[in-house]
Amino acid sequence: MRRYLVLKRIPLPWLRRDTTQTESSPLIPKASSAKEDAKELTTDFHQAGSNDGQDNSLFTSVPPLYRYSWMDYFLKYFLFVCNLVFTVLGLVVLGVGMWGLISKESFAQEKIGSIGTDPMLILVTLGFVLTVLCLSGCVGALRENCSLLKLFSAAVLALITAQVLAAIMAYSMQDQIGDYLRSGMLAAMVRYQDDLDLRFITDEIQSNLQCCGADNYRDWELNIYYNCSAPGVLACGVPATCCVDPLENGTVWNSQCGVQAQLLDEFTAQSVIFLGGCLGGISRWIEQHEGLIGTVLIVVLGVQILTLFITTRLLESIQWHKVYM
Repeated sequence: MRRYLVLKRIPLPWLRRDTTQTESSPLIPKASSAKEDAKELTTDFHQAGSNDGQDNSLFTSVPPLYRYSWMDYFLKYFLFVCNLVFTVLGLVVLGVGMWGLISKESFAQEKIGSIGTDPMLILVTLGFVLTVLCLSGCVGALRENCSLLKLFSAAVLALITAQVLAAIMAYSMQDQIGDYLRSGMLAAMVRYQDDLDLRFITDEIQSNLQCCGADNYRDWELNIYYNCSAPGVLACGVPATCCVDPLENGTVWNSQCGVQAQLLDEFTAQSVIFLGGCLGGISRWIEQHEGLIGTVLIVVLGVQILTLFITTRLLESIQWHKVYM
């Protein structure tokens, strides 16, 4: 501190005053005192240098000025825009999930007990997590908030770790996953008429994979409406999405095409409905698109790793900038 204070004692050209001694200026020191001041100034510089153990130069202790590079600005706004897009996407998913729960009256007293198995709850959870995670990254990048950026990077790192562990577990537990999938599909078939979401999912799987039931078309006997002992026109039948050609004349959807299909033998039924179960269809679809699935997973994981790298790089730039402000 002393070496900076010494600067105030250096006379600047535009601050020099007339030092001519006259009778009207008795307080101006004599000319001989200038030599004493210069000697004292030199002594102060030597003392400051010897005390600090550094060079006597006036600018050696001035810290360097850190400026953001164009790459820092690019990473900052790139991270902001990407997180903003995914924040909007998360809000849309959250809104769709809440709309589904409200439209089905899932919060009613008689249905609140089974809300944990509602497929719309998956959308609500996914949308909420995606919104909170990406919003923290978006605001943190825009406001250069280190706390939010650290929270965002920690969450992304945890997500990457969870995905890697899930992939390892899925590869090592293929048989158990097949059993869980079979149990889930049978449960969806049992609640086919009571849950609109499960009906939509089941119909999409059966129509796209051209299958019927979990193992075969006779699994539909588990449903109380399609059971052969049930009253009504649906008894011993299957849904229309099991039919080989559910359209009459190619234009009109025939919802009764699967009526009493369970009473037919397999040779006769194969011309009316799909005989194979959807579990086999899912296995074949995975085998056919194994390369595409692997590519998508690698790309998604790579994007997350890139996001983590960008966040770490931006954090370092912000911290260096705050140190040398």
